[in-house]
Amino acid sequence: MDFYLVTTDHLEECIWFRDEEDFKAAMNAVAIYSHVFHVNILTFILMSNHVHFFLECTYAEALVFINAFKRHHSRYMYNKYGVREMLRDNHVDIEKIECTEESVERVIAYILMNCVAANICLHPADYPWGTGSVFFRSRSRKGTPVSRFSKRELIRLLHSKADLPAGYLIGEEGYILPESYVPVQFVESIFRSPARMNYFLQNSSKAKQRLNISNPNLPAFKDQVIVAGIKDLCHSLFQKRELAELTPDQRAELLKQIRYRFSSHIQQIARVTGIPYDQVVNLLESY
Repeated sequence: MDFYLVTTDHLEECIWFRDEEDFKAAMNAVAIYSHVFHVNILTFILMSNHVHFFLECTYAEALVFINAFKRHHSRYMYNKYGVREMLRDNHVDIEKIECTEESVERVIAYILMNCVAANICLHPADYPWGTGSVFFRSRSRKGTPVSRFSKRELIRLLHSKADLPAGYLIGEEGYILPESYVPVQFVESIFRSPARMNYFLQNSSKAKQRLNISNPNLPAFKDQVIVAGIKDLCHSLFQKRELAELTPDQRAELLKQIRYRFSSHIQQIARVTGIPYDQVVNLLESY
């Protein structure tokens, strides 16, 4: 088997996940398609506007896996929000990683540190939407085996009719724990010790990006926090229910309020509002 780094392009005018339920649905989809396509997932992370997977499989299996995952999540977003074909044109890069000069360790660290680089948390272990808290744990997490759920309960929870191994554990948070399908011991054997893994985390390119305090694109708030606040702002400022009901000058004022209240940069404003980047610039400058 070979190793592949699978990365989707950053969405510019929308986000993959609007709330925790969206993240949970995607976490379950990862488990489902890892099992269905027999893809070994060494590590992964789900970010607001892109995802990363590090897979042990063939190129064809990596392509089938990520396309199925995208289709699943697009269908979920359509059913919940009415958003059509959200990920259809979202480009995917699949890069083969050679096992030389600690390249595997560096790729894993790069993926895990995405959440830290995005100013979401201090350490990957604090980020629940991926494998950041999976490796070198002092104690295992508790969960309920899939076998204890009825078929109807699993369909409702997983948004899928797929059959999963009876031993997969569903955690208290409502999604299948990555420890159920990620080869934890194998990944830990690559790093050999917690200290060595921490060395790669702290010296990854993502860690260095986080330390660059002059970076103007570091968000102060998570995308989901701003998405949740937009409806409140529409109501409190304009007595409207949602952004689509605002006039152009009201939209401009809303964008200014988002930038002021949440210290958001233009790229973040574009993806949480769904307004194209150029229009965000024009609205901020014209009114």
